[in-house]
Amino acid sequence: MRYMSYPRGMVAGVLFFVAVTQFVLCLTISEAMYPGYSVSANYISDLGVGPSAIVFNSSVFILGLLVLIGAYFLTRVSSFRTVSVLLLLMAVGAMGVGVFTKDFTLVHGAVSSAAFFFAALSAIASFKVLKKPLSLISIILGFFTLAALALFSGGMVTSGSLTSNIGYDSGFYLGLGPGGMERMVVYPALMWLAGLGGYLVMKDET
Repeated sequence: MRYMSYPRGMVAGVLFFVAVTQFVLCLTISEAMYPGYSVSANYISDLGVGPSAIVFNSSVFILGLLVLIGAYFLTRVSSFRTVSVLLLLMAVGAMGVGVFTKDFTLVHGAVSSAAFFFAALSAIASFKVLKKPLSLISIILGFFTLAALALFSGGMVTSGSLTSNIGYDSGFYLGLGPGGMERMVVYPALMWLAGLGGYLVMKDET
C-alpha cells in the first residue's frame, strides 16, 4: 500500500494530528447540538448520551482508533517504544469511552480515567525522546493533566458524583465546575498529542 512508502513515524504523526483535530471539532459540534449544555456544569461525557451522542461517541472512538493505529506504527521506532505502549493503553481507554457511555457508570469511569492517566504518562515519558523546547512543554502538559486529574477525582469523591450521573460542584474544581476541571485534564493531553504528531511528521529519521 502507498502509505507504507512513508517513514513509520511520519504515518503515526499524521494519524495523531488527525485524531486530535477531528475530536476537537466534533466536541465543539456536540456542545452546540446539546440544548442548554454548560462547559462548566456538564461533564464532557454528557455529550455521549444526549442529542449529540452519535457525533460525540463516534468521534471519541475514532480518536482512540487512530491513536491505536498510530501507536502501532510508533512501536517500530525504537526510541519511542515506551511512549507507544502508553499511547496504546490511552487509545484503548478512549475507544472504551465511545462504547461505554456514562450510563455504564463504573466501566465508563474506569476507561475514561485510564485514557486520561496514560495520556499524561505518555506526555511525561516523551520528555526523554523529544528535543527542546518540545520536551519541556510535553512534561509540563503531562504533569498539568495529572494534577488536574487528581483535582477532578478529588472533586468527584467529595461531592458524591463518583456513583452518580450528575456532576455536583466541589471546591476541588477551583471555581471551574466539574466540566471545566475535566477539560483541564483533557485539553493539555490533546495539545501534547497534536504537538507530537507535528514533531513526528517533520522528523526525518523516523
